[in-house]
Amino acid sequence: MSFNEIPSNVRQPLVYIEFDNSNAVQGTPQISHKVLLIGQRLASGQTAAGVTRRITSPAQAEAAFGRGSMLAAMCAAKLNAERYLETWAIALDDDGAAAKATGKITVTGPATQAGTVNLYLAGQRVRVGVQATDTADDIAASVEAAINEDDTLPVAAAVNGTNANEVDLTCRWAGETGNDIDLRANYYQGEETPAGVAIIFTDMSGGTANPDVGVAVAAMGDEWWNTIVMPYTDTANLNALNADLLERWGPMRMIDGIAYAAFRGTYGETATWGSARNDHLVTVMGTGASPTPPWIWAANNAAVAADSLSRDPARPLQTLELTGVLPPVVEARFANAERNLLLFDGISTYTVNAAGRVQIERQITTYQENAYGVADPSYLDVTTPATLGYIRFATRARITQRFPRHKLADDGTNVAPGQPVVTPSAIRDQLLALFRELESDALVENFERYKEDLVVQRNADDRNRVDVFSHPDLINQFRIYAEQIGFIL
Repeated sequence: MSFNEIPSNVRQPLVYIEFDNSNAVQGTPQISHKVLLIGQRLASGQTAAGVTRRITSPAQAEAAFGRGSMLAAMCAAKLNAERYLETWAIALDDDGAAAKATGKITVTGPATQAGTVNLYLAGQRVRVGVQATDTADDIAASVEAAINEDDTLPVAAAVNGTNANEVDLTCRWAGETGNDIDLRANYYQGEETPAGVAIIFTDMSGGTANPDVGVAVAAMGDEWWNTIVMPYTDTANLNALNADLLERWGPMRMIDGIAYAAFRGTYGETATWGSARNDHLVTVMGTGASPTPPWIWAANNAAVAADSLSRDPARPLQTLELTGVLPPVVEARFANAERNLLLFDGISTYTVNAAGRVQIERQITTYQENAYGVADPSYLDVTTPATLGYIRFATRARITQRFPRHKLADDGTNVAPGQPVVTPSAIRDQLLALFRELESDALVENFERYKEDLVVQRNADDRNRVDVFSHPDLINQFRIYAEQIGFIL
C-alpha cells in the first residue's frame, strides 16, 4: 500500500494516521462563478484603468470608477439584477483621440399653464417644474439645473451661449457609445408636456473612438471569468475580445466564458450588424429603440443569464425578466416576423409582457456558419457552450481529484491493493459514473449510446498518457410546441 505522508522508514512507535480526500467529494462539482464588467471610468474614479476590482455595492462602484461613469452604472445594473454572483470590473480610460457625443434640447414657449416636463435621458427620468408664466428661456434654465443636479446621468448640461432656449448636452465620457444615449420626453402613459411648451431633441452624435479593450483583455490574465459584460460593439474591440475568448475556450487554458453585449438600432441596422458576426462565445441582444442604453442592457442581461446558467447551464433562459431596462414604446418594438429573422442573424431577442416588463425570448450566440460558410446551428443557443464548459469542468475535476498522483498501467496488471495505480478501464468507469450524475442533473441523455461510443486507451507513443474519445448527447430545450388540429363540424 502506498501512503502520501507516512514515511516507510519510521521506527518510532505507535500509531500514524493520514487523511486522503481524493474520494471525499461526491456528485458533480459547483463552479465558483465570476461576472466581469468592462467599461469606462471618469477621472474622479479612485481605481486606475486596467486594474481588476471586486465590486460589492453600487456605492463602491461609484467611488472606484466615478459617479456618473459608464462602468459605475453597469455595476449598479448588474447588482440590482443579481447580487450573489461574484462581481468584478475593469475600467478603461477614454482613448486619447476620442471625441464626446453631444446633443441638444430646444425649448419653445411660453407656458400657458403650470405642469411638469418629464425628460428621459438614457432611460433615466428628470422632472422639471414649469410655471404658467415661464418663458422658453426660463424653462431651459430649469432643464439645465435639473439635469446637472443628478450626477448619475451620463450627460452634463449647459444652456447654449447664443440661444438661451437651448440646452447643450455632452456625454461624460468619449467614444461611440455616447451616440446611443436616448433623449425623449413623456415615456409613460399620463405624462404630458405643459400647454404652450414644446421640447425638441437633437439626437446625441459625434462620439468617436471607443477605448481599446485590449487593456482589459491584458488585465484579465489567467483568472476564470465565466460571464463578461462588453459595452462596445465596434468590430475591432469585439474581434479582440473574441480572440481572447477562443484562446480561453481552448484545451490548453479551459477557462471559458461567454461575453454579453447589446446593439441599439433599427431592425435593418441590427440585422446587418448581426449578419457580420460569427462568434460562438458572444451573445448580443438587439435592444431596438429602447430608452435604456446598450451597456445597461448588456449588464442586466448578463446578470440574469449568469444567475440561471450558473445553477443549470442547460436550462433555457426564455421568459426570464430583465427588470432593469425599459422596452421601446409599443409602436417602435420589433414585430414577431422581425424578431424571428433576427434569430437567423445572430441577434438575441426579447418580448414585453402585459406588465410592460422585458423578458428574454431567446438568448443565442452570434455563431451562424462553420468554417466552410455553411449554416451551422451547433452553437446557436448560449446553453450549448455553457453546458459544454460545465461538462469539461466536471470531467477535469473528477479525474484530477480521483487520480491526483497515480501511476498508469495496462488493464489487468497485477498490483497490490492500495497502490496509487490507474488503468484505462478505471478511468472509463469514472467517466461512465460521471455521465450518470450529469444525466441525473438533466444535462445529458442517451447513456447506452455514450457507453458504446466511449473510447479510453493509452497513447501508443507516450505511455504516460491516456487518450479519450467521448460523445455526450447534450440534453435539449423545450422551445417549440407544434400541433395541427383537424377539427370536425
